[in-house]
This record gives sequence, structure tokens and C-alpha cells, in this order.
Amino acid sequence: MRYGCNELGIYTIILSLEKAEKICIGSLGEIDFAPGYYAYTGSARGPGGCRRVDRHIQILQGKRMTRRWHIDYLLPQAGLVEVFITRTSRDLECSIAEMVGEHLVPIRGFGSSDCSCISHLHYGEDLESTMAAVSLAHSRAASIA
Repeated sequence: MRYGCNELGIYTIILSLEKAEKICIGSLGEIDFAPGYYAYTGSARGPGGCRRVDRHIQILQGKRMTRRWHIDYLLPQAGLVEVFITRTSRDLECSIAEMVGEHLVPIRGFGSSDCSCISHLHYGEDLESTMAAVSLAHSRAASIA
């Protein structure tokens, strides 16, 4: 399964956790994750573009062991639900993360160590509301991309 391409963009990966997990997330330390759905928003505006999404999926599947970002520690514990990609060269990562955060619960400090956002990972109890929040954020971003 390949999601990435050479184009630049912003992505949100929706993950599921079936049961509560305590996971050590690199420099953030141990975090308690509730069962439910998690939406992680990241940037693919560097070399390789949206192929970064494929890298994340390889970590999720256990095919790659390198842990570079906060999300890399959560991926092996989660199931992949969906990937949303807005193809753009504009820096919309924080905007999309903030829009997702208007509807879902932020996991404070996750994925946002290089910006002033509360978080780039958000929690939703049910799939429907999580998908709706992410879809709306990417639709809004696409209109300004």
C-alpha cells in the first residue's frame, strides 16, 4: 500500500488503538493513550514529498525500526485507518492541526516541539467524529492551498 508521491503536501494519518496503552514517546516520556482514534498531522514539504507517509506506514507495519519523530513511537502500537493528504507547497501543517484540534482532544506537546501549537496529535472517541474533523480541516486547507 503506497500513499506517498513526490509532490509536496500536508497529511493527517488516522490511527486506531483497541485498548489503553502506556507508551514511551521519545523525549515526551510515557503517555497514557485511551482506546479510540488518533489523528496525526505532519508536513511532507521536504525532499521526497508525500513519500513520508509511506515511511510512517513502514514503521507501523514493523518494516522500519528508526524512531525520529514522536509519531514513530505510537505507530507500532496502532492500526491504520485512513490517510488524508492536501497537496500544497504552502506551510499549512499548523493550520490543519489547529483546525483538527477545534473538534478533537489534543495530546499536549505531541509532534509540536518545533512550533507553538498545542499538539499535532488529536484524540477522538469514535471514528465518525474523528474522520469528520480531519476531512473538514483538509477541505478548508485545500481551498486556500
